[in-house]
Amino acid sequence: MSASTYDRIAKLPLTVEGYSLEELSFPVTRGFTRVTATVHLRGAGHVGSGEDVIYEEGDQRLHLDAGPVHALEGRHTLEGFSRLLDGIDLFPAGPPEREASRHYRRWAYESAALDLALRQAGLSLADALGRTPAPVNFVVSMGLGSPASVEPVRRWLDRDPDLRFKLDPDETWTEEVTAALRATGAVDTIDLKGFYVGTIVDLAPDPALYAMLAAELPDAWIEDPHLDDATRTALAGHEDRITWDANLESLEDLLALDRAPLAVNIKPSRFGTVRELMAVYDHLQAAGIAAYGGGQFELGVGRGHIQYLASLFHPGTPNDVAPGGYNLATPPPDLPGRPLPVAAAPTGFRWES
Repeated sequence: MSASTYDRIAKLPLTVEGYSLEELSFPVTRGFTRVTATVHLRGAGHVGSGEDVIYEEGDQRLHLDAGPVHALEGRHTLEGFSRLLDGIDLFPAGPPEREASRHYRRWAYESAALDLALRQAGLSLADALGRTPAPVNFVVSMGLGSPASVEPVRRWLDRDPDLRFKLDPDETWTEEVTAALRATGAVDTIDLKGFYVGTIVDLAPDPALYAMLAAELPDAWIEDPHLDDATRTALAGHEDRITWDANLESLEDLLALDRAPLAVNIKPSRFGTVRELMAVYDHLQAAGIAAYGGGQFELGVGRGHIQYLASLFHPGTPNDVAPGGYNLATPPPDLPGRPLPVAAAPTGFRWES
């Protein structure tokens, strides 16, 4: 029996002498500032870093204000450190606002440990996994305003005709808008966000909207629809284009799907542990299911992590891992185009873009 991908890194030695937390923030809109926390593990003259991508600022503040309160010091293996985290409550001040946040924070510590273990071993992630990184295809992910307009897409295409898009529809999308989008030939994915409740990105399931999108954008993946009798009817004939994201937090979740998809969106932080993420990658490869990477509005090293993983496991798919400059209201003139060139650091879990 061949070794799993995780087996290649699970026994990496890891020395942890302490850690610190660093706040990152980015003003998105009036009244909303994106806040994340970088976990810096240190040991044996090296530092490994991971990013906590929890969206609720209150949970981030509790984490940052508490500081390095967890007893993580010691000589471990990567797997041993993960088992240590199994017994630590990373939310000692109280449960997070959303249960998914437990995985996001766990991923911050796990990815920092992976980075540190690789640096201490003098290995890159690519070396350790025996994989060759490749240039990364990416899409620009965004909404089209309200009421929806195709103009944001056209402005990006005027700047770079080779760009591709992952778009968030809303109830203001019309046949005119979708027809204009179809004419661009640049839409790879439409994200229906059918699993979000009580967030600013909620989209109520609308069979008429689903049917229109499926018909007008026949070449796009249909991500995270809310499926009930009415929406299943609306998407009849388009089942092979349905992909999943927000409902996938473990290999078990993937195996439990009613229908095996042709592709899925893999956001590493959703899976919490390196162990679980690698098990998912192994299953996807064995089952012939395509993957494309997704992001969580990372502000720091976390964005490099998702770009690095995409370069190793699914470089050519419509990865939602664009450089941070694509999120700016006024993008810089020197934004890299697609594909992103390989920027894997000589050691560690670092993408030096």
